[in-house]
Amino acid sequence: MTAAAWLLCCALPLAASAQAVVLSGILGTRALLVIDGAQPRSLAPGEAHSGVKLVSVGRDDAVVEVGGQRRTIVLGAAPVSIQSANSGQRLVLRSDGRGHFVGTGSINGRAMQYMVDTGATTVAIGQPDAERMGLPFRSGRPVMMNTANGTTQGWRLTLDMVRAGDVEVRAVDAVVVPQAMPYVLLGNSFLSAFHMTRANDEMVLEKRR
Repeated sequence: MTAAAWLLCCALPLAASAQAVVLSGILGTRALLVIDGAQPRSLAPGEAHSGVKLVSVGRDDAVVEVGGQRRTIVLGAAPVSIQSANSGQRLVLRSDGRGHFVGTGSINGRAMQYMVDTGATTVAIGQPDAERMGLPFRSGRPVMMNTANGTTQGWRLTLDMVRAGDVEVRAVDAVVVPQAMPYVLLGNSFLSAFHMTRANDEMVLEKRR
């Protein structure tokens, strides 16, 4: 689905190729993890979120795994940056029940949910998400858009960093649209940084060198 179709229908900086993980709490056998500056996530051993798998929980620490690399993180300690052996180069996505490729990532270090949109020229972000992420879109270049409610104004800007899974792209062109959208749409201003292959319900993005 393209960005135009959506329109008609309608905090921690990251080191490149690494996951920043904080243990913010322990609830019995579950751990509260803050991953890449997003909201705390409760995980049980064996569960994973945003590429981080919880291996075990201790009294005041936990063991996590990213891309085959295991690290122990201590409750209340500074963020631990975990480098994945294969991170930063390859992203594998599986389609959902509607045939869409969705996932979690971040924009300028702020969490977001995305959907891959090969028909969109740029990354498209709904205004509520842009405000939540603190993007300075109002200082961007105004652009007029045609929507179901008539012509309205959006804004073009350049994002410092867009991260999806273990891969990231810097200096990504984007547009902020006035309407709320269920996902950030990852268009070709992000996708052009990758070689894309697709087979059945799987999409693989390989970073261009």
